Amino acid sequence: MCNLYTNKTAVQEMANLFGTPATYGSNAPEEVYPGYPGMIVREHEGARVLQSMTWGFPVRLKGMKPTSKPKPVNNARDDKLLTPFWKHWFTTPAHRCLIPFTAFAEAEGPKGKMTRTWISVDDQPTAAWAGLWRPTDEWGDCYTGVMVNATEELFDIHDRMPVILHPDEHDAWLNCPAEDAIALVRKYPASRLVVDRTDDPWFKRAAKPVEGPTLI
Repeated sequence: MCNLYTNKTAVQEMANLFGTPATYGSNAPEEVYPGYPGMIVREHEGARVLQSMTWGFPVRLKGMKPTSKPKPVNNARDDKLLTPFWKHWFTTPAHRCLIPFTAFAEAEGPKGKMTRTWISVDDQPTAAWAGLWRPTDEWGDCYTGVMVNATEELFDIHDRMPVILHPDEHDAWLNCPAEDAIALVRKYPASRLVVDRTDDPWFKRAAKPVEGPTLI
C-alpha cells in the first residue's frame, strides 16, 4: 500500500499540466500522509478543477467508540472496486479523480529501523495516480488512491503499487463508464519507474502519519 507520497509541483504548474482553470483551495504540503491534505484533479460542471482534499475516506471499524477519530482509508484495492464500500464512487465518473504526485514511498527494513524507498516515474516528472473522491461529514471532501498488484520487479519492496495513468488516459479515467475505467486499472511498466533507496527514517516528523491505514 502507499502511505506516503510527494507532490513537489507548484500549483500553477499543476493547473497548466492538467488543464485546470480553477482551483478550490491550494494549500497542501509537499509530503502527503493519510488523514492530511493533498491536491487532486476532478471534473466539475464540464471543467477540470484542482482541489485540496483530505487523503483517505473516513471509516469507523466495528468496536470503535462513536467518539473516536475515524481511520483514513487511503488506498482502494483494484479487486474491491465493485464491492459496496467503493462501487458508487468508482462507477460514477464524476467521483473519479487524478492524484498528482512526483514520487511515492514504501517502507523497507526491520521494524523500528525502516527507511524510505522512493519510486518515481521516469517519463512523467509529475504523474497522475488514479483516484476516487467523495464528500464526507467528518473531513469534508476526501480522496483515495486505487492500488494494483505491483510489477514483479518491485515485489522485493512491496507487493502492491498505485495505478499510475499515462497522460493520454487522464480524460478517460475522469469520464468513461466503469467497464472502460476498469481496463485502466493496471500495472505501470517497471522499465519506466525509478527506485531510490534512502537512509531516511520512515517516521521522521513530529505529527506522524496514521499507522496501519485500513484497506477495504
